[in-house]
Amino acid sequence: MRSDNVLILGIESSCDETAAAVVKDGREVLSNVINTQIALHKKFGGVVPEVASRRHIETIDAVIDEALEEANVTFDDIDAIAVTYGPGLVGALLVGVSTAKALAFALNKPLVPVHHIKGHIMANFVAHKDLEPPFVCLVASGGHSHIVSVEDYTHLEIMGRTRDDAAGEAFDKIARVLGLGYPGGPLIDKLAKEGNPKAVDFPRVRMDKNSLDFSFSGVKTAVINYLHKLEQNGEEYNKADIAASFQDAVTDVLCEHTIEAAEQKNSKIIALAGGVASNSALREKMTKLAGEKGIKVVYPEPILCTDNAVMIACAGYYGYLEKNFADMTLNAIPSLSL
Repeated sequence: MRSDNVLILGIESSCDETAAAVVKDGREVLSNVINTQIALHKKFGGVVPEVASRRHIETIDAVIDEALEEANVTFDDIDAIAVTYGPGLVGALLVGVSTAKALAFALNKPLVPVHHIKGHIMANFVAHKDLEPPFVCLVASGGHSHIVSVEDYTHLEIMGRTRDDAAGEAFDKIARVLGLGYPGGPLIDKLAKEGNPKAVDFPRVRMDKNSLDFSFSGVKTAVINYLHKLEQNGEEYNKADIAASFQDAVTDVLCEHTIEAAEQKNSKIIALAGGVASNSALREKMTKLAGEKGIKVVYPEPILCTDNAVMIACAGYYGYLEKNFADMTLNAIPSLSL
């Protein structure tokens, strides 16, 4: 099986983004099409699974056609179809998996199943063409907070994970409490720039000295209780200070655990991935603190931090080289473990 001039069509529909992309040899992006549903779900304050699934059905064919057109290729040029099969919202996943299976069957092309978290990690290979394993990666998003040792392109070791809320989930909940809207992460990041990160000392949770796991439910609850107490007493507060202090607590923990993981692995590279990897405070703090220890920090551009199909096509390329193919029994697995 050849390893060069391989074109992978990636399909992603795990949550509220319908995406398709064509990637050459795992690193060269020929197209990247994302149909976002943010405006659709904003009025609900979060993603409504049934609404997301229906919109995926309505848009996925057009998104794939646009990705092929943008890449200036046809289905005949594609070597394999890669698709996210978990974790995620089951209805949303099923739309992408069913579409990918239909295409693979009709076109007689290999079908490559891709784990969503692996996809996020792979976005770094697209953003940094010279990046090679091994390295340590922090994957932080609305649904996931993992510290992963990337041993090679297909072998990953989990070093830490959240035991309750994911970092992005906590950002969304605090943004909602502050009345900022949805999605919360970018809004907290923007507002925090106007506030004092040391205004309120919110808790930084450490499970135990030997664990790199995260817990963000405590800091989330602490912020909510702090705000409720002020409101009950009729006291005014500065939303920017609250946002900045909350963000400071979360990024402190993310940085501390990730840098400790890198030191344990003697890794000189830390990669960031997932939606929270777009957070400016996290990028700046991780780069500064890791740099003081001689560790380089890399991360994708924001468009590759959100859910996208480029990362799925990239992961699909390395799955293709390993002949990690699925048959027509492939199903969506919403709680797929890494």
